Amino acid sequence: MSIVESMSDEQLALAYIDGNNRAFDELLSRNQEKIFTYIMYVVKDEDLANDLFQETFLKVITKLQNHQYSDTGKFVWWITRIAHNVIIDHYRAQKSSKIVEAPKENDLSNLRSASVMGDNRENQMNNEEVLNDVKRLMEALPEVQRDVVYMRYFQELSFKEIAKLTNVSINTSLGRMRYALINLRKLTQQHNVNLVLE
Repeated sequence: MSIVESMSDEQLALAYIDGNNRAFDELLSRNQEKIFTYIMYVVKDEDLANDLFQETFLKVITKLQNHQYSDTGKFVWWITRIAHNVIIDHYRAQKSSKIVEAPKENDLSNLRSASVMGDNRENQMNNEEVLNDVKRLMEALPEVQRDVVYMRYFQELSFKEIAKLTNVSINTSLGRMRYALINLRKLTQQHNVNLVLE
């Protein structure tokens, strides 16, 4: 048994935060079945469950890299809470994407005020700048990592679609994304780039 295999989930999470990538691989293999089963139980759709599972682990990676985990209990509960929030966010997005017709007496003309339009334009310009920075930093990534980032964030493909297009497993796609995010994070720190969308 290797050192990594003998560690608890909590120790693995802290080891990954300290830069041990093998620790995350072990965490993923230990917890993927539990988390996928939980998501599948809630959504009852395998394709959707796969997408939400991948999204959950991307959030786990991001939160660990941003030091948003502290050893306060069972790691699996922490991941399950993230999975639960991902599921809730998905259903909220589905609900808000439905078009609602405003009644004729509802006057929305005040939304065209200069201040509202100005704020939106400023945010839009900031977001365009962030996306341009991302594209520039992506050029420094290995090709397979660059491809998965492009397909996920710019073409908005699911990990299942990415896996199919690139002839690899979903886990390989997730792994490539994980390493791409690690590398992008290092690049943003080296070049002092802020990648926050508004």
